Amino acid sequence: MRNLVGVSRIFVGIFFLISGFIKLNDPVGFSFKLKDYFAPDVLNLEFLVPYALLIAVLIVVYEVLLGVMIIIGYARKFAVWSLLLMIVFFTFLTFYSAYTGKVTDCGCFGDALKLTPWESFYKDIGLLVLILILFLGQKHLWPFFSKLVNRAIVLVSLIACLLFTYYVLQHLPAIDFRAYKIGANIQDGMSVPEGAPLPIYNYAWKFNIDGEEKVITTTGDYPQVDGELVSYETELIQEGYEPPIHDFTIEKNGEDMSSTWLAQENLIVVVAYSLINTENQGFDNIRAITNQALKNGYKVIGVSASSEAETDALLEKHSLNFDFYFCDETTLKTIVRSNPGVLELSKGTILQKLHWNDALDLKLKTLEGAMPDLDFTIKRRLDSIAVLDQRYRQLIMASTEEERVRIGKEMGLEAADYTGDLWGRQIAIDTSNLKYVEALLSKGIYPGKSMVGEPTNMAAWYVIQHNPERIPMHLDMMKAAGKKGELPFTAVAMMEDRYLMNLGKEQEYGTQGMSYNDERGSFIWPIRDAANVNQRRAEAGFTRTLEEYAVALYGEDFVYEPLTIDQVKQE
Repeated sequence: MRNLVGVSRIFVGIFFLISGFIKLNDPVGFSFKLKDYFAPDVLNLEFLVPYALLIAVLIVVYEVLLGVMIIIGYARKFAVWSLLLMIVFFTFLTFYSAYTGKVTDCGCFGDALKLTPWESFYKDIGLLVLILILFLGQKHLWPFFSKLVNRAIVLVSLIACLLFTYYVLQHLPAIDFRAYKIGANIQDGMSVPEGAPLPIYNYAWKFNIDGEEKVITTTGDYPQVDGELVSYETELIQEGYEPPIHDFTIEKNGEDMSSTWLAQENLIVVVAYSLINTENQGFDNIRAITNQALKNGYKVIGVSASSEAETDALLEKHSLNFDFYFCDETTLKTIVRSNPGVLELSKGTILQKLHWNDALDLKLKTLEGAMPDLDFTIKRRLDSIAVLDQRYRQLIMASTEEERVRIGKEMGLEAADYTGDLWGRQIAIDTSNLKYVEALLSKGIYPGKSMVGEPTNMAAWYVIQHNPERIPMHLDMMKAAGKKGELPFTAVAMMEDRYLMNLGKEQEYGTQGMSYNDERGSFIWPIRDAANVNQRRAEAGFTRTLEEYAVALYGEDFVYEPLTIDQVKQE
């Protein structure tokens, strides 16, 4: 018995130390697992959810201390009883998880070692046997040191646990066992290697053969029998390979844009999985570092599982200068144990990952195309103007009342906002927008890419484009901005064409057309030197020929025919 107790105390003690330290390294992750157990369809203990992190810390600190106490032989009765009660409880919990299938990972070893529910249960049965040996032979649990030394060891262990817990909560886990650790490539984590095992299923085919039902089992092949198939059932008998990352997406308006952003070389990603529970004080650091990243030439996005209305409110509240995209909450919790947190990606590889407390420590390079003169005050105002510029135009363009209602609801507008004098409201907005934009342009500088970034550099252009009577006053400035790369030259070309058409002259690039509901139909406004227009379009940066553009504008049946000014006037 003495030998059994000696082996058991060392094994159990080390096991509890390792298990406790792994969870102590990531108490936030363990708290997420506790929330799974507290869910209504599991233990139905929702009142404990707000205290999950506190409970997680208490459990793992207690677990580590029990490991220390059982090894050194301190307070043996208390330690053995605590171990017994704890293992009985967790054995019940893992059995419940395995039997019901409601929690697929017990979280015993965090992300360091994934165990199936049944593996966790068998592990706890083994521990239960060893702890029963300690319980029955506790008289052999002699202390290794004097009472004073043992107390000192336990006290030091407690202080060390609390300090370590505080550190990882204020920063990030000291050791990252997750698939999103620094150096990991997200695309590689989502790929299935060639030759990886596939899932194997048993197929139970039920046939009617000569009036009798017969079941034939195969692993997928359709049985070669003469009879009528009645039904079939499948049973998974062997799991296939599952990539470590299988639920990562970056979505906007229902479109998956993961491949676009994971191909980006210099990308800063702000993670805020739930804006209801986010640490609002963290966004001061986030704003400062993301503003600097934008000036240095990085692309910056946010990802959250919260609604668009919530992310828009957050951007406004904290004056953030990037857009949010949608990603699954569980995935975001796995990526970074901070809400908010910040990452640097290069073509999908995680180069840096920081808690919001450490966001200002993010190492940034000055990239080609850096914009040190970015003015975020002007940028935010122009971003707001860009939204207002389109507020009612989509509604005005709706062909039916039903379509207008649908668009209004999709925009999150109240009924009063998408009915009534929509054009009058848009004109009022345009007047206000024009006043601000012209005040900027009066300083002789177009608010272009180097001042406000992309796509904000298009905001002033849209305002002037929608006030065609003001184009003559600002066209030269737009042309100069286009030549310097501050504004896409394709936009300058469109504005010049509109200006020429309004004067009744031939356009240069073929961007303007007319549509009538009578015999005149639709046509491209006359073009100067129409034979060479495609060369001018290519030089301006257009990717489509005039003919392709016309089809996209008016439909597949449209055939471009060059017209003269006289022909248009006659029509």
